[in-house]
Amino acid sequence: QVQLVESGGGLVQAGGSLTLSCAASGSIFSINAMGWYRQAPGKQRELVATITSGGSTNYADSVRGRFTISRDNAKNTVYLQMNNLKPEDTAVYYCRSIGRLHNYWGQGTQVTVSS
Repeated sequence: QVQLVESGGGLVQAGGSLTLSCAASGSIFSINAMGWYRQAPGKQRELVATITSGGSTNYADSVRGRFTISRDNAKNTVYLQMNNLKPEDTAVYYCRSIGRLHNYWGQGTQVTVSS
């Protein structure tokens, strides 16, 4: 199994920045990629960004150019740098590990952007 612990959420004004962290532990050798997802009230969970073990990244159109996903393999940690935040970015942000056989989710961290 893989355990994921997110941190870094909070309240920020529009135009501000936040950095989310996701620390992985357990069977990390089984992880092929990591991703950030978000779920706003009343909406489905959606992809924000992913990064493969080789470092390839993918972003949702709504965040491309504002958010950056990165990873520190030595710390088994994935980051999401969020700049120029907008009220519509308000959501619970979840970290996800994508493995050969199993995927795992973190508990989520709340990001609230005030206008």
